[in-house]
Amino acid sequence: MDNRQSWRQRLYIIIFETSTPAAQRFDNWLLVSILASLVVVMLDSIEHFHSRYAEVFSLLEWLFTILFAIEYGLRLYISPKPMRYAFSFFGMVDLLAVLPAILTLIFADAQYLMIVRVIRLIRIFRVLKLRQYLSQANFLIVALQGSKQKIIVFLVSVSTLVTVFGALMYVIEGPAHGFTSIPMGIYWAVVTLTTVGFGDITPQTPVGQMLATMVMITGYSIIAVPTGIFTAELANAMRQDGLMEHDCPHCRKNRHEYSAAFCSRCGGPLFSRRTGPSAPPQSAPETD
Repeated sequence: MDNRQSWRQRLYIIIFETSTPAAQRFDNWLLVSILASLVVVMLDSIEHFHSRYAEVFSLLEWLFTILFAIEYGLRLYISPKPMRYAFSFFGMVDLLAVLPAILTLIFADAQYLMIVRVIRLIRIFRVLKLRQYLSQANFLIVALQGSKQKIIVFLVSVSTLVTVFGALMYVIEGPAHGFTSIPMGIYWAVVTLTTVGFGDITPQTPVGQMLATMVMITGYSIIAVPTGIFTAELANAMRQDGLMEHDCPHCRKNRHEYSAAFCSRCGGPLFSRRTGPSAPPQSAPETD
């Protein structure tokens, strides 16, 4: 029993940790396998290679699927809480790495699910141990939450503009010039306002060209608005993260910069100027 427990512990260190040379070798081989499987998926999507090497790609795909299935089974076996691992984010990613190939054996119409194999790329985050860096994504989440209302107002305003511009272009140009409906005019307005400019529909009349010029200028004026809103919220989130939790003894303001000696709200000193932690305040000398 002790030997079995010791074996599971050694496997756990190798598969889930990076503290030993064996664990590092395992991560390196897993990384190579993931990248190789992605190369196979990409090459198999090219018709020239698929027609000539379809059997080779299929064999390699099943080889990678078997390897990843064994790895997934080992992770379930050695995990202290298998169900918790199975329903975790990376547990679901590990399952999706092998599930599409297995489904093709059961359902003949599930061949299209093989494209889900590309999700194996996410497993690189596990191998490279980048999860600690993903905590920085909290800044993005906070910034998105802070700018949500402003961006919604901006999108509603832009939606109103493109609807008006699309309807005007439909009236001005008409079906003869490709503007067969108001939705088609809205499509043109979106393409023009975002400065994409596919060129599949273009105004032909002088009035339509004047309106198109107005839409282009408007696009350049507003295209940077959501970026500015999000950037401001992101900078604010990063600045708030650099503040310390310390109450001002005068106005009770909570967060201050680490290098601050005085409160940014009331100007009072944040720390008492005592010679020691328990030194009593100095009193005025007594006079007769």
